[in-house]
Formats: sequence, structure tokens, C-alpha cells
Amino acid sequence: MFAKIRRAGAVAALMALGATGMTGAQAQSYIIEGASPASLTGIIPQTLAQYAAREGVDLQVVLGQTATRSVLKIGARQIGFSNVPPPAFAAMRRGVGPYADQADAARALSENVRALFAFPGGTFHAIVWADSGIESWDDVAGRRIYIGPPAGAASAMIQGMVELSTGGLRAGDGYEGMRAPWGAAQQAFQDGQYDVYVAAVAVGQQALNELSLTRPIRILGVPEEIVESDAYAAYLEDQSLAAATIPAGTYEGQVNSDRDLFTPVTTMMMATHDEIPEEVAYTLTRVYWENLDEMVANNALMRTVREVTPFQGVNAPLHPGALRYYREVGIDVPEALLPEGEG
Repeated sequence: MFAKIRRAGAVAALMALGATGMTGAQAQSYIIEGASPASLTGIIPQTLAQYAAREGVDLQVVLGQTATRSVLKIGARQIGFSNVPPPAFAAMRRGVGPYADQADAARALSENVRALFAFPGGTFHAIVWADSGIESWDDVAGRRIYIGPPAGAASAMIQGMVELSTGGLRAGDGYEGMRAPWGAAQQAFQDGQYDVYVAAVAVGQQALNELSLTRPIRILGVPEEIVESDAYAAYLEDQSLAAATIPAGTYEGQVNSDRDLFTPVTTMMMATHDEIPEEVAYTLTRVYWENLDEMVANNALMRTVREVTPFQGVNAPLHPGALRYYREVGIDVPEALLPEGEG
């Protein structure tokens, strides 16, 4: 649908399509899109929907979606909500990267996107087989490293982590960068298609624990001297990432599970559009923050949510309903995130 969209006529067509695709505000029923059911980008939408239902807001959860496309649907007002990587929204605003072939439409649709809150996405796990001969980043030169799916912002994030951790190795110049869809990546690693599998998942994900039990694994953390460097801080800021930890003892079959490992975690923003009623945006923002402790207590995979602050990485203006909540509870909002006309 979104391939080769051109100029204002295409924008108008998307707007019209979006207008017919949304359920009326009176029914308070909205589509919310997410990614993998086992990742926080799937868990957060599912959990939010459960709590929103108690407040009379019906969220129809659709998972397995690509965030770079979901944000276009948000801008076209076709869906109500979705998690969006800040780098993807930045590319949409500029009409570059995955939006280069539809630059005019992407830039126009970005004007309709609004944010509610930030949350962590996937924590990077750089995994090798324990018997692979790879014991640290010093051993990955010339190897095949999974660097994410063909499209999306994750590939640049993973490559940046590898470059910093190895002292300068780059895909095609020091190692072979391998791409595949997220859903196929773990099986491809098990089939021997690459030597280092960088997963972006919730810490403690069962699929990784099961992987470690089929054959012992080692997880490569970012070296401590890199974590403490200005270069690492700049990398996190540039890629809208946060610093995270994989705690010791997380995975049963991990041979180096005797210590905490440092690694980045992606940040996401829960996005909506400018025509969502203020009361709905306010309710979802309030429901998320007021019930977060209970959400974490009920799902160990959400243990990292406190590692991301409310506006970390957020680069879309807040929805007025979200702004209302933050002002009610006394949270200072960066001026750059204020909706137009707010001061």
C-alpha cells in the first residue's frame, strides 16, 4: 500500500483511507499495533490493552507488525496507536531511509504523529555458541554477525555496538554482516548461518533460555571500559538507546552467567495521532504509569521498563492528553515535546 507514494495527491488518498479505517471515537475502540508477542514491543501493547479496558477504552491489539510501517498508518490516522522507534520517526520526518521512495508523503504524515510515553524495546543479546571459539569481541574478526532485519533502525544500532565493542570493525570491513527478519533469525543461528546472533528481546525471554539449554551459549557484553567512555554515551544518545544490564544467572545454559553484562536497550515511544480524543490519550498515559508496578510484578519480562524515563528518546510532540497527565502529576516536560500552542 505504501510503496512509491508520491506528493500531495498520495497524502490525501492516505488521509481519506485512514478516515474510513478508524472506529468512531464515541465507541472508544482503537487498533494498537505491536511487534513480536514475546518482546516488549508486543508485551506492552497487550498489557496496556488489559488495563485500558478497565477504563472503558477498547484496544484491538495487532501484533507481528513492522514499526516503520505502523508509524505511517498512525500518520494516516488508519490506526490509533503503535510503538515507534524514535530513529524511524526521525527518518520519516526527513523522508529518508525506509521512506526515501515516499519522502513527500512521509514528511506530511509525520505532522500528525503524537507521543504518549517512552518505554524500552529490545535488549541486545550478542550470543555465540560456547564451543565456537569466540570468547570475547576480540574473536569476531572475519566472522558472520547477524545485524538485524533488512529494513528498520535496528541494523545501524547493532552495527554501532559491534564497532565500539571491537575497536572499529565494520560490516563488510572486518566481519560479514548478515540480515534476516527478526522472526527467522534465531532459527538461522541454530542452522549455522552466522556465528554471532544479536537478538533484541526482553531480558529473560523463554526462547533464549530454551536455546541455551539445547546447546551452551555465551553472551558478549559491551566491554566495561567502553561502557564508561564518552563514545558509548554518544552512541546511545545518537541511536536513541539506553544503557541496560543482563543480570547474572538469567539464562540456565549461559557459560558466562556468573556476572552482569552491559548492553544497550532500544527505546520506543507509544505513538498516536492528532485526532485521538484528548480524554483517550490522557487515560492511556495515566493507566500505563499508575499501573506500571503491578504490570512488572505480573510479568518478569517487563523488569527493564524502569530503565527508560518517560521521555527518553521521544522525538514527536506529546499529545495534549498525555501532556495533561504529566502536568497533573508534576512531571516537567521538555519544551521541544510541547504540542503546538502549548507553553
